[in-house]
Amino acid sequence: MDTRTTRSSLPTEPRGILVFAWILAIHVTALVGLVMYPRPGWRLLLGSTMLVFLGGQGATICYHRALAHRSVRLRPVVQWFLIFFAMLAGVTPPRSWIPDHRFHHAIADRPEDPSSPVWHGLWLAHVAWYWQPDVPIPAKYGADLETFSLRIWEWLTAPIYLLAVFGGALVGLRGFFWLGAIRLAFAFQANSLVNSICHTQPGVIRGRDSSRNVWWVGFPLLFLGENWHRNHHTVPASARLGWNWRQADLGYLMIVGLEKLGLATDVRRLVGTKTSALPSGLSPSVGLTEEPVTSVKGEA
Repeated sequence: MDTRTTRSSLPTEPRGILVFAWILAIHVTALVGLVMYPRPGWRLLLGSTMLVFLGGQGATICYHRALAHRSVRLRPVVQWFLIFFAMLAGVTPPRSWIPDHRFHHAIADRPEDPSSPVWHGLWLAHVAWYWQPDVPIPAKYGADLETFSLRIWEWLTAPIYLLAVFGGALVGLRGFFWLGAIRLAFAFQANSLVNSICHTQPGVIRGRDSSRNVWWVGFPLLFLGENWHRNHHTVPASARLGWNWRQADLGYLMIVGLEKLGLATDVRRLVGTKTSALPSGLSPSVGLTEEPVTSVKGEA
């Protein structure tokens, strides 16, 4: 059954209206900023890029690899640092993001997957799924997220988001736009490419995992590795998403650096001879260097 007819391009309930308003506000403000200040100057451009990069590290290293898939264990100070910058880039708190992501792996590109372009089209997969009514997620996908160190970020969401939008005003109106809405809109669009474009593998039977590696998505993601999405769906427990030197994965290099400094442990790596990207439906002759810290039933 094609479920696209059951979904609306516009929000239909209070939470969705709030999310829609947030996304619309940052994009409209970003457009105004680009018209008023198309040239930010090298300092603001560098500052904005660094904040996007730090936010991307927070999302890929901490949220995705460490917390969602347990492929690396971070020291608490590193985890707090990365969560802060991820949320400063507009990412939702960990206890919201992580169960959603784990559940996505369990139902990837099936009709109930809310962000699947296969069933709902690119528009909903890229943007509109954010404000769709919540899909019930079994409690087991967030059972390990009840600690105070993760709960506290829900209480800090409003002040961090306000800082993300208005903090740049401390250096002037140009900074307000480039360190605020323009940066947030760019990060939003870059991250959304993983949900949409990176789930359009041709030739896949409808209802099966359609994740794919898309090299050019690495550019807006600042080469942090999330564009090697087929690799990730094939071996989600691996801390390394780019499987060879041609597949840039700065997120993994950051993990290696943290490991050398004693700030990351229990890094789960690929072992074996076949480490290239694979066509949909195939599995590599690879394993992991150690057993999972915990497993989440249903992860693909």
